[in-house]
Amino acid sequence: MYEKKSNVVILADGEFPTHAAPLQVLASADVVVCCDGAAEKLCAYGRAPDAIVGDMDILPDELQTRFADRLHYIASQEINDLTKAVGFCLQHGATQLKILGAGGLREDHTIANVSLLADYAAQCPVEMITNYGRFLAVSKTSVLESVAGQQVSIFSLTPSAKISSSGLKYPLRRQRLDSWWKGSLNEATGRRFTLSFRKGTFIVFLLHEGERRVKS
Repeated sequence: MYEKKSNVVILADGEFPTHAAPLQVLASADVVVCCDGAAEKLCAYGRAPDAIVGDMDILPDELQTRFADRLHYIASQEINDLTKAVGFCLQHGATQLKILGAGGLREDHTIANVSLLADYAAQCPVEMITNYGRFLAVSKTSVLESVAGQQVSIFSLTPSAKISSSGLKYPLRRQRLDSWWKGSLNEATGRRFTLSFRKGTFIVFLLHEGERRVKS
């Protein structure tokens, strides 16, 4: 289904995009897959979903009828609707994914969705774009694009892992990020920075260009 559609976006049922960066991602998407109730928000925005995935517990009956040809009902309560949508896209040939609307409302949902990036990234390149920045997971030494002054936060899902950096204002030198605050509120010094480590998984957040910077 998506073999020739490399620009696949998943819209979750959190805060709808308002920032120019995620809105541009949405506008340029070849395919938009909605998590259940997010389809109502997408329609209000003026675009129809290409697929709707989930248990349909909050999708209005009118939309269930209108989009009956693109509903993909998955009843399982063992995984959330976002994970169902990611699995659906991968099964249909998507090779990379961008996730919108996965944060901004309930904080527990946001934390869960961000942590799931590590699982998704093990299957294909994926990033989560919010109204403030973007999240991605890295599980090997990586060079990441940035701009001078861009705020960067790094969260470890492997507290025992030692990580080093270059290209950040506050360098990491074989440091264990065994508490979430320890890698937060850093800053890129140029057009790219490098995170080096042997084993582990880290979540990286990059603030959108032009957003208000917070002093660390």
